[in-house]
Amino acid sequence: MAKVLEGLYYSESHEYVKVVGDYGYIGITDYAQHALGNVVYVDMPDVDDEVTAGEEFGAVESVKAASDLISPVTGVVMEVNEALEDQPELINNDAYENWIIKVTIADASELDNLMDAKAYAAFCEK
Repeated sequence: MAKVLEGLYYSESHEYVKVVGDYGYIGITDYAQHALGNVVYVDMPDVDDEVTAGEEFGAVESVKAASDLISPVTGVVMEVNEALEDQPELINNDAYENWIIKVTIADASELDNLMDAKAYAAFCEK
């Protein structure tokens, strides 16, 4: 069973948002990294790029497949996780510790469209 953490917001495309103040740390869920297998490359946007809820902002590539990253919220990229450039497999080690981008959240009400841990766990079981 994939790990689902309380206190995060989850999308149907298997991204999560960890909200800290006005910022959101976005990554892929444990479920997603299990489904992908060994991650070999993460394509990330640049700092100051805008991301839009429901739209692609990058991709994660594994030995099995490539998967687009869909932003759960709208905002501006403040930081990218540079450690993933050299060690993309960190996502396999702990998907929740190894976020992909940090954004300023433009509209916190967008979080209402996402699932909580309980709803996401149920979604993954389907």
